[in-house]
Amino acid sequence: MVKDPAGRAVNVLQEEDVETLCSEYGLNHASIYVAALKQGIIPYRYLRNRDSVTPAMQLKLAESRVAVIGAGGLGGHVVLLLARLGVGSLVVVDGDSFDETNQNRQALSTVRNRGMPKALEARSAVAAVNPGVDVIAHAVRLDRSNGRKILAGCQVVVDALDNVADRFIIENLARDLGVPLVHGAVAGFEGQVMSILPGDPGFELLYGKESAPWDSEKRPEAVFGVPAVTPSLVAALQVMETLKILLNKGRLLRNRMLRVDLETAEFHEIGFKE
Repeated sequence: MVKDPAGRAVNVLQEEDVETLCSEYGLNHASIYVAALKQGIIPYRYLRNRDSVTPAMQLKLAESRVAVIGAGGLGGHVVLLLARLGVGSLVVVDGDSFDETNQNRQALSTVRNRGMPKALEARSAVAAVNPGVDVIAHAVRLDRSNGRKILAGCQVVVDALDNVADRFIIENLARDLGVPLVHGAVAGFEGQVMSILPGDPGFELLYGKESAPWDSEKRPEAVFGVPAVTPSLVAALQVMETLKILLNKGRLLRNRMLRVDLETAEFHEIGFKE
């Protein structure tokens, strides 16, 4: 029993006790966190989530699975935020490896992991942050041939990609599986976020028809670059949308898109017909 910052008594499970249980009974952190939450005991690491995330919500997160497609500028931040919030299972998909140009903005990129697969590095980073989160890493490009198997069992798919063609692929996969998709994109000091539920028009409203050609060298990200501040903010907004979906909480950016301009400190909502 401890007191939280507001002076209220709270039953908590401290990390040293979790380590003891793991050692003595061969359990893992995730199962211990879930068992504690079911008994109304809060893992101490989640104490500061209260009361924005109630114990019942924390249990819901611990039993949830989210797919993050892309572990670079947006995806690295998304993965770490979801892990700190306590989402129990993360499926991280990225066929790319880190290089020196990633270090200006990608949360998982370091001088020591150049050349290492981003998905595998995401798994290592999460293990160091929250061992109660299971990361299923796929160092591959998600496509129509492997997507259904990789995304099976996920409650939300997060789009942390940097190209339109792959976005249409994951949108179609998510729609076929009946899973909500949280979109994010960045370029320069601007970004955008929206949630796409099965049956929504989705990317066609933003990019036109799926078959339309796209020049990779003219992508906004390629032309304007991506300073570190932009993916940090947009990823946080994506994670908030993910929480809303998992917890059935708040108002989704559904059939409306939030555009952010950090240079002017302006947020604009663009509505679409439902």
